[in-house]
Amino acid sequence: VPFVPISGWHGDNMLKPSTKMPWFKGWLVERKEGKAEGKCLIEALDAILPPARPTDKALGLPLQDVYKIGGIGTVPVGRVETGILKPGTIVVFAPANITTEVKSVEMHHEALQEAVPGDNVGFNVKNVSVKELRRGYVAGDSKNNPPKGAADFTAQVIVLNHPGQISNGYTPVLDCHTAHIACKFAEIKEKVDRRTGKSTEDNPKSIKSGDAAIVNLVPSKPLCVESFQE
Repeated sequence: VPFVPISGWHGDNMLKPSTKMPWFKGWLVERKEGKAEGKCLIEALDAILPPARPTDKALGLPLQDVYKIGGIGTVPVGRVETGILKPGTIVVFAPANITTEVKSVEMHHEALQEAVPGDNVGFNVKNVSVKELRRGYVAGDSKNNPPKGAADFTAQVIVLNHPGQISNGYTPVLDCHTAHIACKFAEIKEKVDRRTGKSTEDNPKSIKSGDAAIVNLVPSKPLCVESFQE
């Protein structure tokens, strides 16, 4: 990571090397992709390597909104998280299990031949009404590991700040990707050390602020979640 001394107020070392820092000889980073060096901040930003996009994984696109556009029809909108979305793809919307074909994909009012992870897109779908889709659904490829709703799931929960104790039956609202759904603490399985993840107590009666625990959660409505390994 390059360390670059700058003054944003005076504009020193931001876009061109400053004359007020004769002691600073420039920055240098060495990595397996090759060396990068420079004097000012813009060069350090330009030298950052973009991360590899997970295009090889199955399609996953959580819906942020759904619009009805005159002359076009139903247009769900969201950011591609994994995989590639193309016109002609047969998508399934989980957890409602609605399958349809993508007619077109657009980003910033321009038609795309394919959308990759990181792209915020709108896509037009056939024969699905706006009322059938909602924020929090996840679009996936019906032929390649499609997303599914989870009846329950096990999560590591860290209680940062909570008045009083939390015990089985507590039902907070979870924000998972774009979904916003109440989930019940069905069973607090074990308390764990926040740093190491090692179990410190099995089946605790309750947990409080500062504790970390492994908890079995049951969503009140179908919810798409993905395992941490994926």
